[in-house]
Amino acid sequence: MEKILITGGNGFIGTNFIHLLYETYPDLEIFNLDCLDFKITADNHKHLDAKRYHHIHASLLDKDVLNDLFAKNKFSQVINFAAKSHVDNSIKDPEIFVTNNVLGTQRLLDLALKFETPRFLHISTDEVYGSLGFDDPSTTESSPLEPNNPYSASKAGADCLVRSYQVTYKMPCLITRSSNNFGPYQYPEKFIPVILSKALKNQKIPVYGQGQNMRDWIFVLDNCRAVDLVRRKGLVGEIYNIPGYKEITNIDLVKAILKVLDKAEDLIEFVEDRKGHDLRYSMDGSKISKLGFSYATSFEESLLQTIEWYKTHPAFANLEFLSSF
Repeated sequence: MEKILITGGNGFIGTNFIHLLYETYPDLEIFNLDCLDFKITADNHKHLDAKRYHHIHASLLDKDVLNDLFAKNKFSQVINFAAKSHVDNSIKDPEIFVTNNVLGTQRLLDLALKFETPRFLHISTDEVYGSLGFDDPSTTESSPLEPNNPYSASKAGADCLVRSYQVTYKMPCLITRSSNNFGPYQYPEKFIPVILSKALKNQKIPVYGQGQNMRDWIFVLDNCRAVDLVRRKGLVGEIYNIPGYKEITNIDLVKAILKVLDKAEDLIEFVEDRKGHDLRYSMDGSKISKLGFSYATSFEESLLQTIEWYKTHPAFANLEFLSSF
């Protein structure tokens, strides 16, 4: 049975990706290394058969655990989802983001190189490209990296490390960069879960500035399908943007969710803007389209599915956070 290692597999995107692999490829044995930063994610995979799914409770910084894992298993692929990912938290404590996202990736690369792993796929973000103006063209895979906060800078650093191992050591590496994901299992501190949590309790929803910052949104299951396509058919050494092609301002997204929930817009509360707040993200997805990717669901349909999922999973929408957007 083919063995694959996924890091950060209890995170939001990693969880959905593991579920996709498990359901689609019955001959795949999945190893998930995750340190379980969020206790609510510990049971994300409890329904999976222990013969095909294995959880290793550790972080990328645990060198001995990682070395033992690689020594005992011949992995056909490594897919690195593991990362600290909240911009606000990175502004408050940059060091933990640099340590986990840069040093952690470097240690994983070292072991994949040492044990000659045939394929290494690194999962990144559109935020490494930095901010665009409203009239600027979408970024492509060859656009310069211009990160504007410690989180995106740490992800850009990890991307550069992956590229350096591919060029210097001829490692078979690939990178995907997706736009803002939404869907089931997203941490309660992120934008859409916070909106839902606050709105369902009729609490004020904090919005940075006047809410004019624009993001491109992709349903997490579409992103996972795209990552799986790159895993199987992507060309070594290449980077693949995965946009959602749904650009919407933060304020318009809040209003759209309030409308679905039949809640009044007076729940919106504008607060002081975030430091270094990027205005707009937008990526060109021609390359992933040429690889054969197409979207399975519309933004509107996916948003409705997401709202209904959170209504039935209160642990992911009812925790209190101080995050603003």
